This record gives sequence, structure tokens and C-alpha cells, in this order.
Amino acid sequence: MKKIALGVGFWWLSVSQFLALAQDVGKGYDAYFLPRRNYVVYQTLNDLHIDGKGDEASWKKAEWTGDFADIEGDKKPQPLHPTRVKMLWDHQCLYILAELTEPHIWSYYTTRDQIVYHENDFEIFIDPDNDTHNYYEFELNAANTLFDLFLPKPYRNGGQPLISWNSAGFRSAVFIDGTLNNPADTDRQWTVEMAIPFASMNVGDTVSTPVDGQIWRINFSRVNWQTEGIDGKYQRKKDEKTGRPVSEYNWVWSPTGEINMHTPERWGMLQFSGNSVKKQSNGFLRTADQEYRDLLWLIYYRQHDFRRKNGRFADSVSELSFADDLTKRIPTSAQVKIVASEKQFTVRLFAENKVDLSVNENGLIRNNQPNQ
Repeated sequence: MKKIALGVGFWWLSVSQFLALAQDVGKGYDAYFLPRRNYVVYQTLNDLHIDGKGDEASWKKAEWTGDFADIEGDKKPQPLHPTRVKMLWDHQCLYILAELTEPHIWSYYTTRDQIVYHENDFEIFIDPDNDTHNYYEFELNAANTLFDLFLPKPYRNGGQPLISWNSAGFRSAVFIDGTLNNPADTDRQWTVEMAIPFASMNVGDTVSTPVDGQIWRINFSRVNWQTEGIDGKYQRKKDEKTGRPVSEYNWVWSPTGEINMHTPERWGMLQFSGNSVKKQSNGFLRTADQEYRDLLWLIYYRQHDFRRKNGRFADSVSELSFADDLTKRIPTSAQVKIVASEKQFTVRLFAENKVDLSVNENGLIRNNQPNQ
């Protein structure tokens, strides 16, 4: 039953009722729900020497990810040059090895926290608790220059980057198969290896050290510019009409469906295994609540579109046009509750096996049964 009180709407319904209201399968939102890639990361056999080469036994046993795709998915051409990643971990660090095929390797920025994506770079995004808030970004160029930052929430929700934040103990190295900053020759690739301490990824006194089976959200991006050699130096190509640099390519591990990496709910999934890389298990174990999370994200997107058109958030599901492709797998025992006002909303979903999830207008998604 719908209830109205003090300008705040409450809407309860079973998912079977929700399905009866569904319209137009995913219309306008399919790009937001592209398949998310996943990776099981295993523990190292011994210490790693961070030199950019990745030639230790642990790295040789670790599997490569699939090649990167365009950030918008299949609606754009495949990347011109392959990119792939390996990962390992121990109780101190997450280790990442990236291989970037590139015929022209260049980087002129050499000072930490320069905006290295104005050149070709490799980027890592990590959300340890999968709530889309308090996440970390690391960017490196072929000169091994680091730009690291912390975001309390995504830009779309008013987040402001904390560039002064530095990842304490971060280590990285680049190995170049070719020559740096020489437009006269053709290079093969560059590899970047890094160690990211878990202790550096914390909010307050909380250290995000993973445990066996835990899933983090992670994604990788490669920014690649079109260049030309001028007076022996690489320059970004410019549009003849505007004089501005030609738009960069954005190649990523798990496509987000739009040119925007700051959508943590669409990143890939990293699952930690307590096994060593020598004793790899059966692979990624999907979380039981992902369909529920997708349903909450669909409501989130719909709510913001509704507010742009109507100046307020919807206080009932019937006001939102839903797609049954994301809800048909939800058990009929589930319940959805919306609490909304002009500028705020909370959507809460309850289901069997003690599922209790919520998302609000800022995109903060919570597991209200964190120990389950």
C-alpha cells in the first residue's frame, strides 16, 4: 500500500507486483548494464621485485585478463593496440602487471601528480567495499610518473578529488621494449608493474585488507592520444577546425557504456583467493546479490532521469518506467521500498537469505547485513 506523509513518499511492493508495472525492456539503459569482467587473484609464491618486467615464477603462473575493449563497448571499434593485465597479492599488497602494445612510446611528464592523462597513460580504479564511495585512482605514464588521488564519491554526485592524497608505500617500475620519446623509430610495448599497499587504501583507521573470497570493484583504463612527430618531439594531433587536440581513445578492461570511468557500479570484479597462484581454484564465484544490486541501480538511474524532467524524485515505482529484463530473475519473495522527497531518496530491497540492500540519491549503495 502507498502512503504519503509530510511530503515524503513510501512505496512497498513485491517484485511480482513490480514486474506487472514493467515496460520497454531496458530501453535507454542497456549500455549501463554491459557484462562485467571478473578476475580471481591468487597469492604470490615469493617476494616480487618491482622492475616492470614481471619475469618471476609467480607472474609466469598468473593469468592474463582478456584484451581491453573500448570504454563504450561493442558500439565502438576494437582498440588499435592490445592491452592486458595480470594480478597477484599477499597480505601487504595488491600487485598489478600491465602490458601495453604501442608503436610510439612517449611521456614528458616527470613530476608526481601531474595530470598524466594529458599524455598516454595506464589507470587503475579501486573500490574496496563496493559502495561506490571512498575509492582510489592511480595513473602512470611510460616515464613512471604517478598521479594518485582519492574520491569520496563520484563526480556525478558532487565528489571532489583529493589530489593531495598519496598512496604511502606505492611502488612501480616501467620497462620499455623500444625507445622513449623518439618519433623516428617504431617501438613494441611498455609494461608497468606496481605494488599497492592495502594499508594505503583506508578511510580513517580502517585498513582494507582482503580475505579469502572477498570481492572488490576494480577497473583499468588506457588513455591513448593520436600523435605526430614535430621537431623530434611527440605532439598530440590537433583538429584542423578547432585547433584543439583530437579526442583521445579510452580503452578499458570492463566497459562502462559511456566515456566516464567514474561509475564504480559498472567496474569489473576482483575476487581474492587464499590459494597460491600455484594452486588455482575453479574460478570466480559470483555474489548472490548482484541481480538485486542491478535492480537498485536501474531505479537509481531512473530516479535521476525523472528528477531532471519533473524537478523532484518519484515517490512510487509506478511513476518510473521499468525494464523487466533486470527484474525477471528476482524472486517474488523480495520487496522494494522507496522513500523520496524533492531532493532525496532511498531505495531499499529485502529478499530471502537476509538480503537487505539500499541505494540513495548520491549512489551510495549499502549492504545492511554486512556480516551475512
